[in-house]
Amino acid sequence: MKVSRYKKDDAVTYALGATVVMEFLNFAPEVLTGVIMHPAFRSEDTIAKIKEITANNRIPLSTEEKPFNILSQKENCFVIGVINKNASVLKTNLNEGSHVVLVNPSNAGNLGTIIRSCAGFGVKDIAIVTPAVDHFDPKTIRASMGALAKVNIETFSSFEDYKERFPDNNYYPFMLDGSTLLQETNINEPFSLIMGNEATGLPSEFQKVGQPVRIEHTSNIDSLNLTIATSIALYEATKSRFKS
Repeated sequence: MKVSRYKKDDAVTYALGATVVMEFLNFAPEVLTGVIMHPAFRSEDTIAKIKEITANNRIPLSTEEKPFNILSQKENCFVIGVINKNASVLKTNLNEGSHVVLVNPSNAGNLGTIIRSCAGFGVKDIAIVTPAVDHFDPKTIRASMGALAKVNIETFSSFEDYKERFPDNNYYPFMLDGSTLLQETNINEPFSLIMGNEATGLPSEFQKVGQPVRIEHTSNIDSLNLTIATSIALYEATKSRFKS
């Protein structure tokens, strides 16, 4: 099966690793255009599952070593999934219209971790304001542990474009200035949890957007990592969903 080193303008991307590929096989087989197994792969149960799902969904399956030399030098990578880069659109209805909005995220690993957290807390719609790291980058997909298969991501050229599409959402920009404590803030659905760039945070103009929120912590650190802050925000925003 022909592969090439990933470029942002490519029509396809790659899931690297058996665990990551299985997420796509189980939850989004329609985006897979091929699966490649390394000849040294010895997990019989996983091989059987891959063969069954690819056959049922008519996904081409091959066993060869060369693609791994091109795409991954890691010794523990034995399965590659070839993925069509299909654009998705965010939902607008009340029950599914809550979003995480990432303004200019710049790190593939951080983005992947946030995608995984979003899937874990049931917020399956993510807006990304560009310029931003490529959410289809294989590094992002691997960092998400395949959770990209379970979420919708739409990119916007500006926050104003996003806001025009979702004027009825409740906006909660996470920032220090002009903000209220997270534990004292009622987060109402449909919500937009707005997070800034890893290094610079949100610009000052977001003080006038919705209800700015801050996560209080001790003076032992100057700020929380973006992935941790987003996960805390997601927990607080969705905790009522998990009450018995």
